[in-house]
Amino acid sequence: QVQLVESGGGSVQAGDSLRLSCVASGRTFSNYAMGWFRQAPGKEREFVAATSRSGDSTYYADSVNGRFTISRNNAKNTVYLQMNSLKPEDTAVYYCAAARRVGATSLLYEYEYWGQGTQVTVSS
Repeated sequence: QVQLVESGGGSVQAGDSLRLSCVASGRTFSNYAMGWFRQAPGKEREFVAATSRSGDSTYYADSVNGRFTISRNNAKNTVYLQMNSLKPEDTAVYYCAAARRVGATSLLYEYEYWGQGTQVTVSS
């Protein structure tokens, strides 16, 4: 089992920045590729960003590419999502997830473990 706990969400204005963190426990963190997903009210959960086990490979949704950055610190069992130039359409609950594979993936079904989510609200 892998337990994931997100933090760092909040309410901000358009154009502001936030950094989300996700701390993992329970299994060897570096054995898992990590991803961030989000879910807005009335919408399906969607892929945001992913990183490989080592962190040397990343992958982004088109909607956030160039604004968001995913990174990880395997020594701290933590994955981050730096979100810049936030827009109202970024408003959602953000989830981190772990997939037991080497490479980054955007496929939701590849992820075995999920956090409880953290709310991000961006007002115009």
